[in-house]
Amino acid sequence: MSKSLWLSTAYPLDNFPTLQTDIQCDVCIVGGGLSGIANAYFLAKEGKKVILLEKNKILEGATGNSTGKFTAQHTLIYGKLIKKFGIEAARLYYDINIEALNFGKSFTGSDELVDVDSILYSQTKSGTDLLKYEAEAYESLGIPGEFGRYTELPVRMDATLALMNECQIHPVRFGQKLAQLAIEAGAQIFEDSGVLLMDLKENELTLHSHQKVRFKKLVLCTHYPIETLRSMQTMKLSVNRSYIVAAEADILLHGQYISVDFPKRSIRTARIDGKTYFLLSGESHPAGATGNTQVRYDQLFSEVQENFGLSDFTHAWSTQDPQTPDMIPYAGILSSGMPHVYLSTGYRKWGLSNSLVCARIISDLIVGRRNFATELFSPTRTNFGTSLLQALKNTGHVTKEFAIGFTSRRDSPTCTHMGCKTRWNSADETWDCPCHGSRFRKDGSVLEGPATKPLDL
Repeated sequence: MSKSLWLSTAYPLDNFPTLQTDIQCDVCIVGGGLSGIANAYFLAKEGKKVILLEKNKILEGATGNSTGKFTAQHTLIYGKLIKKFGIEAARLYYDINIEALNFGKSFTGSDELVDVDSILYSQTKSGTDLLKYEAEAYESLGIPGEFGRYTELPVRMDATLALMNECQIHPVRFGQKLAQLAIEAGAQIFEDSGVLLMDLKENELTLHSHQKVRFKKLVLCTHYPIETLRSMQTMKLSVNRSYIVAAEADILLHGQYISVDFPKRSIRTARIDGKTYFLLSGESHPAGATGNTQVRYDQLFSEVQENFGLSDFTHAWSTQDPQTPDMIPYAGILSSGMPHVYLSTGYRKWGLSNSLVCARIISDLIVGRRNFATELFSPTRTNFGTSLLQALKNTGHVTKEFAIGFTSRRDSPTCTHMGCKTRWNSADETWDCPCHGSRFRKDGSVLEGPATKPLDL
């Protein structure tokens, strides 16, 4: 049951080959989620020789374990963006995410994308005050939101803020469709081709299988920056994990929902191959912070049964996503000292639209086309004080977990990223690292980075 609904109902597709020879390219992309695939498509369309490397199978990471909400309504964000960056930047964030939705609509059919309304809802007076503040931000930005009571669900909703005609997708089928377009445009995709070493001065990658990849430009779409670059970005990202359960249902919802107050819940339905599914997600916590994750699933199971009268559960899975200090993802040149290395990460669980946004920014940078969002999304943009505060918080957490791990979990495997003790996740049957979010399968192989090497079991 731990395999996601999306991965279980993906289109039949032949596996992509494993790289078995040394190769040269204009652009090497590391990471086979939606972000990497979109970069491959955009750049191949521009005539670049593009190689995409995925250490496992494409779309099996964050993309294949998401909620599938494809929307510009990224919970309570626009009021915060106005306060921090101003009206123009907040409007730009909205516009480029709408552009991403329109691009998604341009190549998909009903089996990959459908139109729905996106709704934020409150359950308390304080939550309603937050919604009112966000509604004022919508009005300032000219976003066509509707504040009121959008009553479709048998749960308490004190107030709602809706964006009409947004989208939800089957994220794996959506990604598979885009991958085929990337291949048709000339990109090459290789699976089971994990990166072992990076020589950024020589513009060369070495795979675990010892093949070499020479590149002019390198794009890192690895969800969390991989081990070799940890000194540059590790302390500017926090990682949270959340849980999703699915049950068979009879009725499709007109909207997709997320609460703005406690308990934090996300709700949607999906119709796949003639069957309707109800999805409830929530129970978030810092990645690797708990071993008894079954209680998180049990809480969601209970709520689905009690609040929605459904009990025919089909899937349960979890996901995690990094967050930058200021809520906006990183997309662009890693640093002025490495103008040939590009980074895309920090989607804050809104990676389906932001993956496409970031891919467009990076591809425009590489081909020399102006993109008005380049500065806003630049990895070098973050204010030092804000970054330092986040770094201190994360460093304190890491130091604490490192010490606790070696005193209370002495027999647990040591994470191959920075030496923290992992914690066994009994529900998902994974070894999870509480320091930087690496996850390992039961056999010790890497499931999610930043670690690149397997556990020593």
